[in-house]
Amino acid sequence: MESFWHDKRVLVTGGDGFLGGYVVERLKQRGCPEVFVPHISHYNLVEMEACQRVYADARPDLVIHLAAVVGGIGANRANPGKFFYENLMMGAQMMEQARLFGVKKFVALGTVCAYPKFTPVPFREEDLWDGYPEETNAPYGLAKKMLLVQAQAYRQQYGFHAIFLLPVNLYGPRDNFDLEASHVIPALIHKCLEAIREGRREIVVWGSGEATREFLYVEDCADGILLAAEHYDKPEPVNLGVGFEISIRDLAGLITKLTGFQGEIIWDLSKPDGQPRRRLDTSRAKREFGFAAEVSLEEGLRRTIEWYRSQGRSRG
Repeated sequence: MESFWHDKRVLVTGGDGFLGGYVVERLKQRGCPEVFVPHISHYNLVEMEACQRVYADARPDLVIHLAAVVGGIGANRANPGKFFYENLMMGAQMMEQARLFGVKKFVALGTVCAYPKFTPVPFREEDLWDGYPEETNAPYGLAKKMLLVQAQAYRQQYGFHAIFLLPVNLYGPRDNFDLEASHVIPALIHKCLEAIREGRREIVVWGSGEATREFLYVEDCADGILLAAEHYDKPEPVNLGVGFEISIRDLAGLITKLTGFQGEIIWDLSKPDGQPRRRLDTSRAKREFGFAAEVSLEEGLRRTIEWYRSQGRSRG
């Protein structure tokens, strides 16, 4: 679909972030002539003035809105107000200004955290409103879910072409490995390799290990976003995932094997597990725009560990 992009000016909010970096690379590979990435130092998209200015400067035909304030369970518990307000304001203002500016298509990224805490597995898009999200990340999940409400309302009233995608937990090279804010895969990789380096025989992991999660390799997600931008234009939300879940206990075992850590895992039962299970029904994405993830979990973890090890060596 290179021809789709060859005459497009594309604004990618969050384009200098983890997922955004891969989306920008894919756009350039597809021949997109102009990709505008607003950096937070110049455009704080929580502020309306910055949103107006970014549209004046970028003059986009299409917007991929990835910018978000995100983190793992710990970061969500520590910053519920910040995560709600900043994600809500960025999304609402960016879509409103896109409408006013005459943008032809707006691709909004939601989050699996928007699903109800006890959603039947696999999560189907029709189940999105059947309960309240898991408490530790509900403010973030609800703020992002408002983009779906806005997209559907704007399509109904203004004929505005906005779509809403729901990716599961992402991982891969260039992820955030800071233990204060990271998600489970980079946190486990960090802890295992640090323990090996320091000669420690145990690591501590939050929760019981019984919760399950689904993980999508970041490059697969970037491909899914561009496929949706190219082919999908309906009001219904669409899951992006692999349709496979693994318990945190089994994930930890896999990461210890791949990193070579042979010590003991101590499960900190005073810390929350988060949502009990997560696995998406991915049939709509396959049916509507032909998306299917290609990278297996073990292969993706190998690539991620190899990248993180290389970064450690480069820092000396």
